[in-house]
Amino acid sequence: MSATLERPVILQRLRRETHPYHEALEQNDFNRALTAGTLTAAATERFLGKLYGFLVPYEAALRRYDFGPEWQPELRQRAHLIREDLPAADALPLCPGMPRLDTRARMLGALYVLEGSTLGGQVITRQLAQAGIGMRRYFSGHAERTGPLWKSCCQLLATEATDDNEADIVAAAIQTFQLLHAWIEQR
Repeated sequence: MSATLERPVILQRLRRETHPYHEALEQNDFNRALTAGTLTAAATERFLGKLYGFLVPYEAALRRYDFGPEWQPELRQRAHLIREDLPAADALPLCPGMPRLDTRARMLGALYVLEGSTLGGQVITRQLAQAGIGMRRYFSGHAERTGPLWKSCCQLLATEATDDNEADIVAAAIQTFQLLHAWIEQR
């Protein structure tokens, strides 16, 4: 099978097989309040704190892999943006139940989830602005570069996907959604 035909296969499979876990994650208190127009600064701080606690260990794992310059690895790390929103973020607890990121394929699955979240961040930024909540640096991410960076990530991921690693990529994406959801819901 040619690389051209393989690319959409992994992306379609990721989207299809992670869909229920993505949907479950989006049903968190923060998103429900955002949708209802009842979001508070305190709820935003809590949500950002949870994201920070997940991103710090995730990004430490990401740095262990040699992602070449085409991946723009420095742009794939965004925990520092949360520190701009929450200056005391470094004192927050880190997630103890991280996905297994012990292979490059599993790292790619997690990368798919966390890079995909940048697209939702663009919507959240606008909603936070409408609500008058100023903690928007993390959600703004790369602003107008967000879409192109996501497309680049998908293209690179599709290039690396093979028959041998595809199942691991998908399994890691599912596990990342599940564990991120559990972490966000934990009080």
